[in-house]
Amino acid sequence: MKQNELKPPIGAKHRSKRVGRGDGSGHGSYSGKGSKGQKARSGGGVRLGFEGGQLPLIKRLPENRGFTNIFRVEYNIVNAKNLNVFPPGSEITPKELFQAGLIKSLELPTKILGDGDIRHSLSVKANKFSATAEKKIIAAGGKVEKI
Repeated sequence: MKQNELKPPIGAKHRSKRVGRGDGSGHGSYSGKGSKGQKARSGGGVRLGFEGGQLPLIKRLPENRGFTNIFRVEYNIVNAKNLNVFPPGSEITPKELFQAGLIKSLELPTKILGDGDIRHSLSVKANKFSATAEKKIIAAGGKVEKI
């Protein structure tokens, strides 16, 4: 197919409405604008969002301050105190956390936070650890491994 052979699909192009060309055309006298009023005038009409003088919706809404960080990463969060449900010496991965019901999905990365105490040694594998969580796991005789 050549560029000069391209045609728009049928029905895509319309003839423009020729207004003000006599009453016999069906679009004469008032040219489809009715009689008088703001919308009948040349350059008439109201700006976008104008509500007849009523306070417009855009001004009634609260201002949205700040911004959304498009690089933000959501994590599955597990506190150190919740790791006590596992037996001593066990290896904990996101899969085990999911089966124990401590995280909701395996699709998000997992982060271990340091809230609470760990009573026994555990080998924990996760995507991220807070500094306090890492200290508490190691202090309890466990191991920390980042996936």
